[in-house]
Amino acid sequence: MPAKTGKQYIERVDNAQANIWIDGKRVEGKISEHPAFKGVMKTQAELYDLQHDPAKKDYMTYVSPTTGERVGTSFIQPRTKEDLVTRRKMMQEWAKYNGGMMGRSPDYINVGMMAYGSASEMFGKQDSIYAENMANYYEYCRENDLSLTHTLIQPQVNRGVNSAQLPDPFIAARIKEKTSEGVVIKGARLLATQGGITDEIMVFPSTLLKQSAEENPYAFAFSIPNNTPGLKFICRESFDYGKSHFDHPLGSRFEEMDTIVVFDDVVVPWNRVFALGDVNVCNQAYNESNAVVHMTHQVVSKNIAKTEFVLGILQLMAETINIGQYQHIQEKISEVIIALETMKAYVVAAEANAKVDRWGTMTPEFAPLNAARHYFPKIYPRFTEIMQLMGASGLMAIPSESDFNSDIRPDLDKYLQSATGDAYNRVKLYRLAWDVCISSFGSRQTLYERFFFGDPIRMASTLYNGYDKQEYVDRVKEFLNRSEEFAKNS
Repeated sequence: MPAKTGKQYIERVDNAQANIWIDGKRVEGKISEHPAFKGVMKTQAELYDLQHDPAKKDYMTYVSPTTGERVGTSFIQPRTKEDLVTRRKMMQEWAKYNGGMMGRSPDYINVGMMAYGSASEMFGKQDSIYAENMANYYEYCRENDLSLTHTLIQPQVNRGVNSAQLPDPFIAARIKEKTSEGVVIKGARLLATQGGITDEIMVFPSTLLKQSAEENPYAFAFSIPNNTPGLKFICRESFDYGKSHFDHPLGSRFEEMDTIVVFDDVVVPWNRVFALGDVNVCNQAYNESNAVVHMTHQVVSKNIAKTEFVLGILQLMAETINIGQYQHIQEKISEVIIALETMKAYVVAAEANAKVDRWGTMTPEFAPLNAARHYFPKIYPRFTEIMQLMGASGLMAIPSESDFNSDIRPDLDKYLQSATGDAYNRVKLYRLAWDVCISSFGSRQTLYERFFFGDPIRMASTLYNGYDKQEYVDRVKEFLNRSEEFAKNS
């Protein structure tokens, strides 16, 4: 099956009938018709339909190396720098469509799965069958245009001890037993965004497990269908409150949902296992395959579109109530412009300095992308603060669409008009800003960006310890020694 359509995406998820719980009830019937999921599934379907736009197909899809059919470009194994640019163009087509507000659009996991599949050999350190499984699974994802959610972290019960030292060793998902059918997993994982509204779930470790034998039962990598028996998705409260696109322009479209994933004696077939019971293999997979680089390339590309969206909202706000001539407004919007150009420069540098890795994949330079993934979590909360400061009380004076359709419409038209247009469009804009910087959806976005790749302090420590600083230290030492030599000879 080549690149799928939106209709095919919805039908596949509906037919899967995954075990999804929200508000104390299991979702029954078509999940695409459930109030908590219909908005985001409709949007995701529209993303898939963009793959079939005749004007975009040359960069949204490419010819499969095995079938000759056109498959999604997010699965491509880049061989050249031009391939990287084309892939970025595809990823940003999706990101621009959703304003960068869908952090887990399918391309995020797709590029990671490409990296794992291209580096499948590394999974053979334990057993050659695992390498074969990964290579086959990547091809299966690509040829069937699979959508994947993923879960990477363990429940936050007691971060001061290993998972094996918790009151119950099966709080965090772990290996329970091995059977002829596969490996049995029991316990829970956090935090699967889009849990239950994709085809399958990828289960990998994300943070380093401690090098100890007691951690081995928690070390595994596999992918399974979302409707696998014993697999359950427990949702938080939905931030899509069933409002119109006017009232909740973002929450009604892009509420991706975050879920706790419960494995109740889930049997993972042996042909879906990529690593098992080996901390070392699991700890190395993310970096050795360069999945981290390609996934970061997608994230930074998405964040450029998100920054452009924020900049557009802020400038339109300034124009709408005629505040663009004030220097403090110009200074605030300039912060976003600087951030945008900085993010764009990171991506261009990463692509310009890309090199073919040991797996034959053209891989962006990680250093600028790594800097970008540290920078954006710090600057995005400032975006929302700027939006709040600029919007001020205007972000509170936001009557609903029902108000505009009522007898009080004349009052709204008079008192909420703007310098450049009518009240309806002014409020429509300010409700969008409110959904970015104040609403439940917007607040979740800010939290999400803060911790997209993990704890920022831990990430900073990793950056510090992994960055090669010696060349610059040696340069300073040489300068100091040169100064002493100059003093002696003068």
